[in-house]
Amino acid sequence: MGDERVLHTKAPEIFSAIMKKAGVTGTYEPFVISPGKLSEAIKEIRRLNIAGANVTTPYKETMIPYLDELSEGATIIGSINTIVRKGNKLKGYNTNAIGFMDALKEAGLDASGKPALVFGTGGAARAVIFILNWVHANPILVTGRSQGKVRAIVKQIGGEAVMLDTLSDQHLPVSLVINATSVSSPDEAPELVEIVNRLNLPHCEMVIDLNYGRPRNFWKEMAQSKSIPFMDGLSSVANQARSTFALWTGIEVDPEIVITAIQDSRSTQ
Repeated sequence: MGDERVLHTKAPEIFSAIMKKAGVTGTYEPFVISPGKLSEAIKEIRRLNIAGANVTTPYKETMIPYLDELSEGATIIGSINTIVRKGNKLKGYNTNAIGFMDALKEAGLDASGKPALVFGTGGAARAVIFILNWVHANPILVTGRSQGKVRAIVKQIGGEAVMLDTLSDQHLPVSLVINATSVSSPDEAPELVEIVNRLNLPHCEMVIDLNYGRPRNFWKEMAQSKSIPFMDGLSSVANQARSTFALWTGIEVDPEIVITAIQDSRSTQ
């Protein structure tokens, strides 16, 4: 459920493929919800006995008051992307956080005690910071274009605010750099490209971009230029979808099934 962007989502194809592989009979349909109709949308989930729903921008936060309860992670993060119906009650989860944590595990990254730098102040950044706190990364530096938003997210979830325009050329003793913004292509934000290319990261173990499938990716190019391992967001998204499916159905599917479904959906664009 979300605004007009849900009409272009590949999620129906992805989850339909997962259901077929798992032997589950069902359908996944996108719904465009008007801002003033959130209460009615929630009532329809109950009335139609829908197993669950995904929530997209811009409703990841504003949908919360209409739910009966939240998972611990969703409560701390302050946003949801998944709703699960249990009887007549609706519970909100943030599987963005679960997906990121599982991706770290798959990459063999132990972030405990390691400094991290997070770019972004939206829902994805909230999920990343929550997980980095959970796995005891320290310190967690948070930066973004709006210092007000950076300070707000740090106050709510944790970390230390740093100004974006102070990062260039200075020695940054961080082990992880995570892009939790929506920007990865050079033409999307030339000023950010310049800042990222001038990062001094002598001890960085990995650069992670939560986006994936971009023809050009300046985070990847920066990592390669500095001989730093790079991971895009495919694993995180796949684990997010896998967790969402398990919450709805109680069925754990193999990660490769989800990755294949995502890649197949992109090949049809």
